[in-house]
Amino acid sequence: MRPIASSPQRATRKLAKSVLGGVLALSLTAGFGLAGCSPSNSSGSSNGSSDSLSGSITAVGSTALQPLVEASAEQFMTENPNVQITIQGGGSGQGITQIAQGSVQIGNSDVFAETKLANPSDAENLTDNRVAVVGMAPVVNKDVPLDNISMDDLRGIFTGQITNWSQIGGPDEDIVVINRASGSGTRSTFEDAVLAGAQAPADFNPQEQDSSGTVARMVAETPGSISYLAFSYFNDNFKVLNVDGVEPTADNVTTNEWKIWSYEHMYTSNSPDDTTQAFINYMTSNEVQSSLVADNGYVPISSMKVERDAAGNVTQLS
Repeated sequence: MRPIASSPQRATRKLAKSVLGGVLALSLTAGFGLAGCSPSNSSGSSNGSSDSLSGSITAVGSTALQPLVEASAEQFMTENPNVQITIQGGGSGQGITQIAQGSVQIGNSDVFAETKLANPSDAENLTDNRVAVVGMAPVVNKDVPLDNISMDDLRGIFTGQITNWSQIGGPDEDIVVINRASGSGTRSTFEDAVLAGAQAPADFNPQEQDSSGTVARMVAETPGSISYLAFSYFNDNFKVLNVDGVEPTADNVTTNEWKIWSYEHMYTSNSPDDTTQAFINYMTSNEVQSSLVADNGYVPISSMKVERDAAGNVTQLS
């Protein structure tokens, strides 16, 4: 089985194959892949491969995580031909809400569930499976002649205080801010790291987009524009900025020198069905962690030299 849309990395980062379509169904026959289909399954082997595994999985949420899940699902379904996986975007908030409601098998998120749930204690009913770390960085249209930006200037742009590139050494050109929607985990991660509690005035209303793929396309096409994207969406159609002289690289994420990053969570119920658990096991297996994670622009959990909790506190790992 193959996904209808592959990840931007695996498809030479062509945005036509990104998440612009919204729902990305990984299916072979009509009528399958819907949340709520009753799987008939049994436990697979340690790497998730088993002829006896069958059933359907629906994963909803983070578009920053979506390329990795798509690439992994493609391989998992090849190894388990009786399993069908449907992947949908919609943002981390949507993923957490739907897994908390029990309407899907997996909720993909860039943020901790307790930060999105109306009742944070509801997170106790979910299992947090951290499958990778994702770095995020500011991106601009190629017409912006900057390679580096200070954190203060970045904060000024995204709070509406800096509105023209000439204010920070660029051309006399209006800055077009492209934001993610309010339920986006990518937006939450970016704002936590960059805004640091600063608030934009009520009359600052930049355009908002629902998916990382749409943001990537719009920054590439819109002169003077700026936004932010996960490393997994980087391509040659726009420029990625350093911040305070620090490059957005996986190595700098592992030490927290690059501070705009988050865990990639795949939340399940505390008692997932066997097929769902087998896929989660596959996501954390060496087969995925040693290849697909880095190949698709993510950082393996095992590479991290620091740890961050839900409150944003960072500690060194021994």
